[in-house]
Amino acid sequence: MTDTALPLERLAAQAAAEAGANPHGEEGERYTAVNSEKNRPLYASRVKVYPKLVHGTFRRLKWLVMAVTLTIYYVTPWLRWDRGPNLPDQAVLLDFPSRRFYFFFLEIWPQEFYYITGLLILAALGLFLVTSVAGRVWCGYTCPQTVWTDLFIHVERFFEGERAKRIRLDKSPWSMGKLARKTGKHFTWILIALATGGAWVFYFADAPTLAGQLFTFDAPAAAYLFIGLFAATTYLLGGIAREQVCIYMCPWPRIQGAMFDEESLLVSYKDDRGEKRGPHKKGTSWEGRGDCIDCGQCVAACPMGIDIRDGMQLECIQCALCIDACDEIMDKVERPRGLIAYDTFRNQERRRAGETPKLDILRPRTILYSAVLVFVAAIMLFALSNRSTLDVSVLADRNPLFVQLSDGSVRNGYQVKIVNKEHSERIYRVSIDGLDGAILTRPALAGEGTDTVTVGADKLENLRFFVSLPGDDVKALDGGEAGFRFVITDLENGKTATRKTTFRGPGQ
Repeated sequence: MTDTALPLERLAAQAAAEAGANPHGEEGERYTAVNSEKNRPLYASRVKVYPKLVHGTFRRLKWLVMAVTLTIYYVTPWLRWDRGPNLPDQAVLLDFPSRRFYFFFLEIWPQEFYYITGLLILAALGLFLVTSVAGRVWCGYTCPQTVWTDLFIHVERFFEGERAKRIRLDKSPWSMGKLARKTGKHFTWILIALATGGAWVFYFADAPTLAGQLFTFDAPAAAYLFIGLFAATTYLLGGIAREQVCIYMCPWPRIQGAMFDEESLLVSYKDDRGEKRGPHKKGTSWEGRGDCIDCGQCVAACPMGIDIRDGMQLECIQCALCIDACDEIMDKVERPRGLIAYDTFRNQERRRAGETPKLDILRPRTILYSAVLVFVAAIMLFALSNRSTLDVSVLADRNPLFVQLSDGSVRNGYQVKIVNKEHSERIYRVSIDGLDGAILTRPALAGEGTDTVTVGADKLENLRFFVSLPGDDVKALDGGEAGFRFVITDLENGKTATRKTTFRGPGQ
């Protein structure tokens, strides 16, 4: 007899055996939602969750997302990107010594951190939009806690077997076999954790160079410290704490309610179809009862240890594994799939009222999120497309504000920082505009007037300049001060950068 043709009596007995209970016991004894909202006190010691492996669309999707996200995380530091001589060729690199963030063709300087801010705003708006449409799909599929926990559970399943075997193994006394399985599991967890911590530090230094230094014990102490720190947290959060992180540590479950509305698609149990639930014998009528046979497979599959039939809960990460588990049972009992499915509160009301369910994605909330997302993205694209490779900042002296010279003229001092973002050396002309009669001098050089400055590739040059104004022109200043501009001109391509500042003299 194939597994797909299991009689209902055998299915119920199998469910009971996996839970370690008497198959002929009381209803609800077979599976217990260890994180049930009904039984949850203010605080309780963790009850280990043994999620069952299920097969179906959402499980395959989770395998795919896990493979893609882990590949991106572990492989990205090893990707190369040619930026020219004397520049790092790592595609993604946060270079603290040079104070640069390299991301493929982009090179972000510290004063351009607003690009990172823009990306974070886009990520937040995207999360809000996706959550308002389809619930906590980020939590269920792409959250690092979910991805690594899923990986650790897979390792646990490899060494200790499926759900029923893992339960029996934990209840059994210690033996050489149990010790070997537990040792293999934890050793593999540690290797994964070390690889995770190692991959993280590779984003902050040249990956091949640092990898060689790590194996020859020539790497900086900070590298070993952070590898150990991230390895420890990965091992603890992915292998030991697991669902506790989502329940007690993560703030997102507590603010998700602000993102949902009655038209949000959430993993839901259709009680209008499933109730009244209860065991069902093959060959008997389905009249007067619901499609739920109370097998508990949705509870067994849940990595959070909840019962989706209790309704929307803080612990639910919307991974949809309970949908796969329930669909598999519906196929066996020859009932339509979708007893547990993505559904909306409004559609539940529509079905109860005899109306046709519908999907309403375009609504004020999602339109607003989409509009703001597009607006911020447009600003980011405009800023990137008009990004200058020449930048300048000017800081006027504060003490003293000005110096009155013996000939009656007044002099102000300025610190001028010129940033050359080109990958080649550039020569710039420094001049001033908007202050008639003013004379620009550079203390480090003899002479007056226009000055030229050479700035190396990807370098910042900090320069000292004086601006002097004859006494007669100082008397003409409105309120003892006047605005003007420093103008920096690239002598090769004619590009300019300007910065406004103020000239100050004695008040009238």
